[in-house]
Amino acid sequence: MGKEKSERIQTSILSEVEKSALVWLANRQPRWVTSDMLTFVGVIGAVICAIGYALSKYNLMWLWLSSFGLVVNWYGDSLDGTLARTRNAQRPVYGFFIDHSLDAITICIMCIGAGFSPVFRMEIAMLLLIGYLVLSVYTYICTIIKDEFRLTYGGVFGPTELRLVIIILNTIVMYTNWIEINFKFYHYIFGIYDIVGILLASSLFGMWLQQFLKDRKTLDEKDPKKTSNLID
Repeated sequence: MGKEKSERIQTSILSEVEKSALVWLANRQPRWVTSDMLTFVGVIGAVICAIGYALSKYNLMWLWLSSFGLVVNWYGDSLDGTLARTRNAQRPVYGFFIDHSLDAITICIMCIGAGFSPVFRMEIAMLLLIGYLVLSVYTYICTIIKDEFRLTYGGVFGPTELRLVIIILNTIVMYTNWIEINFKFYHYIFGIYDIVGILLASSLFGMWLQQFLKDRKTLDEKDPKKTSNLID
């Protein structure tokens, strides 16, 4: 969750369905379940995801564990803020600190795990990690200077959609032989999923650039250059 006073911008494809589902789940959580507990459940989901990726080196069916970890990660990471708001138990400063500090750790865990799998080269997994972190840092900057907490970029794409794309990729890897398709570029060999990873990373950087140029223009008009009063 972002700062409580910040406007939450969430216009992704699944946002309305997800919001309804999260409120439904929040209203049915036992009283002993807390927002902090759910935040750490999200971290556990990331660890499960990474273990599944690492084990998939020996058997691709372990990608089911990786996909399950992504679902657990979504459950904890997406529900913690909704639970706090539903119970009117928000802690804007502490919640922002804990949630997004651990977000950075969870995405690192998952990407490193993916890099150890036969699905992505480690370099591609790190490129995805960098793209995600660049967007995350940009989100936090806008939260501070614009009171705007953006959960969606490119109009339709957010963290939930990214998780869903990865789950679909995991399923395709397990039940097709596409992973055996390779492309040679100079001295490097890329699998078809490396190409998909490069496209996903390019999309992350593209969404950052698009939003950066838009916000730069807006902020330039809001905070114009001052003319110097000095006379030569």
